[in-house]
Parts: sequence; structure tokens; C-alpha cells
Amino acid sequence: MVIKMKKGQILEGIVQRVDFPNKGIVETEEGICVVKNTLPGQRVKCSVNKARKGKAEGRLLEVIEPSFLEIESPCPHFGICGGCTYLSLPYEEQLVIKEQQVKKLLDTALAEQSDYRFEGIRPSPVCFGYRNKMEFSFGDEVKDGPLSLGMHKRGSFYDIVSVTECQIVDEDYRKILKCVRDYFAALQEQDVPVQFYHRLRHTGYLRHLLVRKAAKTGEILIALVTTTQIPEQSAGGFSEAAMLEGLKDALLALPLRGKLAGILHTKNDSVADVVQSDETEILYGEDYFFEELLGLKFRISPFSFFQTNSLGAEVLYQTARDYIAGSAADKVVFDLYSGTGTIAQLMAPVAKKVIGVEIVEEAVESARKNAELNDLHNCEFLAGDVLKVLDTIEEKPDMIILDPPRDGVHPKALHKIIRYGVEQILYISCKPTSLVRDLEAFLGNGYVVEKAVAVDMFPFTGNVEVIIKMQYCGKEKN
Repeated sequence: MVIKMKKGQILEGIVQRVDFPNKGIVETEEGICVVKNTLPGQRVKCSVNKARKGKAEGRLLEVIEPSFLEIESPCPHFGICGGCTYLSLPYEEQLVIKEQQVKKLLDTALAEQSDYRFEGIRPSPVCFGYRNKMEFSFGDEVKDGPLSLGMHKRGSFYDIVSVTECQIVDEDYRKILKCVRDYFAALQEQDVPVQFYHRLRHTGYLRHLLVRKAAKTGEILIALVTTTQIPEQSAGGFSEAAMLEGLKDALLALPLRGKLAGILHTKNDSVADVVQSDETEILYGEDYFFEELLGLKFRISPFSFFQTNSLGAEVLYQTARDYIAGSAADKVVFDLYSGTGTIAQLMAPVAKKVIGVEIVEEAVESARKNAELNDLHNCEFLAGDVLKVLDTIEEKPDMIILDPPRDGVHPKALHKIIRYGVEQILYISCKPTSLVRDLEAFLGNGYVVEKAVAVDMFPFTGNVEVIIKMQYCGKEKN
């Protein structure tokens, strides 16, 4: 007899598998319950949050027995910090899980097309210290506790864990994080009224610390992000300018392996918990740094998009280039959602012309400068929403490359892209579920998937990139 599951019920069971992005499928005596932050093979206890029609979603309460796959985590913050999911699994097992997740999604979406070729998953060249960008948040780990600077606590919007031993960044990040946290904690001990921004009350000064470091050049860019709620001067006349000058001096004194390219102060008064710039002041150096990918040089500004794993990006983009090798010759290629123009410039040497479209103006400006830097003269970059900009471009594409944000392509933009009827489309996705949703429109309008591959750009996390190559074989249905 199947027992009906209900909200608040406590269940025990074995995690059979983990579906993308982080959905542990737990088999219990009462039925299947989906529980996040679990690993295949674990015996877990969970509390049911939702239950409907024999299916349930639950919250992890306890891991009763570890998975037979697990090893000791190399990071002391694992399980507390919400940044990593698979840190207690050998890397080879992480790849198996992600490959199976992607194949399952694609096989389901392409149920009527059994002849597409799935080429498995390509690993990241490095697993530890691979990130070239981190956004740390100021806060406290417990209410009214000491100042923290790091990542959100797992399952919490407010609590911040100081991740001083984080393993997905290198030692320079850890030194910078500790330096900044200790600097402001010391000021607080001196009764300087510098507080973190409270996300509920919308009061406070310290918001985020943005750190970017190039894997190839070693250049580092640091941005302290605050509100304009400037702390009042202390009795000794301590000003914001003096405070920022002191922070700059502390950072410049750090024994770093990389080279500081710039230290910035960014002001952000947005109510939303996002890292953005209303105004940026240079405290030291420049407001950009340089990175190299596949023989090209890229100038990167603080908030422009660039793949967060530089060495993994080389695998991703080389794979993309291989997928259309020979096909782009003497053709006009649209690179939609082009960011800082990385893909466009990698394709430019083999194409007649590449036109990149990107909504972030700062990224477009960087793309133009990067094209000049790399002596590429057949690239054009346009700023604006893909949905609107496509109506203004007179040239028609022979090939389209899509690299949209996590939510995928806007449905109206998707229709415009399909109407071009280009022979080949290359879709690079950082969220496979968005990809398979968009695939439905392509498959319904004459496109077939020729081949697909997963690329692991984010070791230890539940995220994975996917590249698919589509061929046009018929006419539109609408």
C-alpha cells in the first residue's frame, strides 16, 4: 500500500540519482521525493515541503549514511557555504553525473530524432582554483555576529560565510578576501561606524567585493562595492576618503603571485542584491585587465561578461570552433549575446564578417577595443537587446551562433532567429534546461540536431555548459 505523502511529513530514503541542476531523486517507502543538495547513494532524512499527485519535494534534514562515492571534502566550508554541490565526490564521478544529466535532457527533447550524436563531456583542464571572477558579499554568519565576507550560507539569503579557504579560487583571492574583511573588522573595533548593507532594512555601507584575475596574464582587478550611505566621521575625523586610502594601501602591501592591475570603489544603491555600478572611482591603476584565450588578447572591464573559467573557456571555444570548422568560410556570422566579443573574434579569421549583438554597453565597448587589439577588422559589435537589434541589421546571416544568458533566448527573439532560415546554428548554453526548452521551437521549424557535447566549466558545482550544432532541413511551419 502506498502511503500518501503530505506537507511536513518526515521521510527517509536513498538518493537514486541527481537530475539537473540539483534535484536529488530520493526513493522512500512512501514514494519519490525530490531533495536538493544530495548525492547519489546517500541515505537521507527530509521534510516534505510540497506534495501533490504522488510526487513530493522536500528539504534535506540529515545525511544518515554517506554515499559510497564520497571522499573527504578538501574544503572546510563544504556543506555550510552554498557555492559547491559535488565537492565531496571525485572529479571523475562529477563528470559522470553531469554527462548523464545532459544526455537525459537531450534524449527526452530529441525523442523523435535518434540519429543525433552525443559526444559526452569534456573536462575542465583544472579543478581547483579555476575561477577568474568571484563576487563576495558582506554580512554576518549569525544575527548580530562579527563581520563576514564571503558566500551565502547554504539555504540562506541573509547569512554570509567567510570562505577564507575556498578551493575554487587560488591563494590570491583568499589573501585579498581576508585582507578586506580584517581591515573593516578592525575599523569596527575602533568604533568607526562602517556596517554591512542589510538586505532587509536597506541600510548600511559595505555590499560586495568583486575580484577578477586572469589565468594567463595573472593580472588582478579588485572592486569594493558600497552604497552611498557614507559612514559618519568618527571623533577623530576619519573620512570615507581616508578609509578607502587605507584599504588601497593594505591591498598593495599583500604578497600576491599575480599583479594588481586596478583597485576600484564602486557605488551601488540598488535595492536588489546585485553587483552593479552606479558610479566607479579608480583608487589605483586601471579599471580593466587583460586575459588571453587561444592566442587572442581580451581587455576585460569590471562588470563585462567573460567566462569564469579561462582554461575551461579555451576548451569550450575550441570545441565550438571545431564544430563549425570550414562552414563559416566567406560567410556572414551573427554572434548573438556576444559579451566581450570572445566568440566573434575567434570566428572572425575564418568568416567574411561577424556581427555581435550584446545588451550590456560596457561589454560592447570592450568587444570593440578587443577587436582592435587583435587587429581584426571584419567584426562589428552592436549594443542593444537582440529582440530589437535584429530588426535594424540590413545584412542577413549565413550562420548564427547563440550564447544566451541562463534563461535562454526570449521567445520573440527566437522566432526572429528561426525566420532567417540559416543552414547552421550553433547554440552554446550554460543552462541545459533552457536549451531544451528553446530546442522545441527549432525542432518544430525544420531544424535537426546534428551533434552535441557537454563541457564542464564549473567543477564541484551543479552547472555545466552544452554545445549543440543544428542543421536546417525544412521549411517553417508558421
